[in-house]
Amino acid sequence: MNQKIINARITFRNSPIHILEQFTIKDMNNAYDQFRKHSGLDECVIIQTCNRIELFGKSKISDANKIQKIWAAITGIEEEEFKKNIEFVENQDALHHLLKLTSGLDSMVLGEEQILGQIKNSITSAREVKASGQHLNTLFDKAIRIGTRIRNSSGIGAGGISVGSMAVKLAEENIDDLKTKQVLLIGTGEVSTLVAKSLQRRGYRFDVTSRTIGRSETFCEAMGGSAVKFEEVLSGFDNYDVIFVATTAPYFLVTNEKITQAMRNKDKGMMILDLSNPRTVDEKVATIGGVKLMNLDQIAEMVEKNMNARLNKVKIVENIINEEVSVLEASMKRLDAEPLVKDVFKNIENLREKELQKALQMLDEKDERKIKIIDALTKAVVESIVSTPMNNIRKASEQGNPDVIDLATKLFDYKKPKQTD
Repeated sequence: MNQKIINARITFRNSPIHILEQFTIKDMNNAYDQFRKHSGLDECVIIQTCNRIELFGKSKISDANKIQKIWAAITGIEEEEFKKNIEFVENQDALHHLLKLTSGLDSMVLGEEQILGQIKNSITSAREVKASGQHLNTLFDKAIRIGTRIRNSSGIGAGGISVGSMAVKLAEENIDDLKTKQVLLIGTGEVSTLVAKSLQRRGYRFDVTSRTIGRSETFCEAMGGSAVKFEEVLSGFDNYDVIFVATTAPYFLVTNEKITQAMRNKDKGMMILDLSNPRTVDEKVATIGGVKLMNLDQIAEMVEKNMNARLNKVKIVENIINEEVSVLEASMKRLDAEPLVKDVFKNIENLREKELQKALQMLDEKDERKIKIIDALTKAVVESIVSTPMNNIRKASEQGNPDVIDLATKLFDYKKPKQTD
């Protein structure tokens, strides 16, 4: 491609939610303006969800440092922080990633539908502010269609389940009328995000705690729930009926002593779901009367049964994406030739109409039926002469042969329009 398609992204795969939140773009219109004016991109689309912030761009020459610098300036974050969290890919890798997004392969929960709607909203917003143009509009329209087709044909999104949603499901099965109970989520990482999304989707109220109240508050802004201080939770487990624990602490956060004390102050049972690896709930807790404890291994085993039935679908989807990427890449390369082709057709059509009018005046032809016949004849002649060389130019563009495009540009005296901000 003469034009490069780039993708810069910060996602849940490399950064926990409390880190990801720092890179959020608050003023989208300003961000589009800054990226287009100062990053070297002449088209861009921003995808921003609670799990990812991504920039797709088109330019003749991509400059990762410029993009990083502008993004840092927009968010007020040190550039060094970006280097730790940001990923850059371009051309085929960027197209491949976009298809993984639209088909649901890059989501926290395999095949989830929500991301497709978010991508549609992103390209619509970029169009409205004229941040995207022919290349990215075409790319996103095709990627959305391909992703939708893949989802429908493969069934990749059917019955999707995660460790987080399975944990919530188990809580529902073991606790009567969960909506009236006090629910606590300890942790703000990837698994906690899945739990929070599942609780939020089902309409449950829940508290969230982590090492710092600021991190908990940031998490709740993105995922829902109410932030509570870590110290208050450690001395107040008796306030809760269901506790989800998903941290990376190297020791037991929930101890036998603390839960024993909590149960002395409660007149009803408690369910604890330890989703941490390594475990952060003392296994002795399971021996306390009225307490039901489930750990990550037990829950993961249930999820694995669900996932095994879908692994073949993942392979099918990956194979389809690999085939579609080359087709999509050819479509994008072809766009490089389109301005030249359109210009040639426009100039030839103007010339045809001019010569047609001169001929009709010389013939003094007034018969509308005959004029239509002559008009159609001249169009057919022009089409038959011009179509073959124009299609060859398009094919040369698809095959990545810029020499043919350069030669055609000189032959047809095509003047490329100047780029404007």
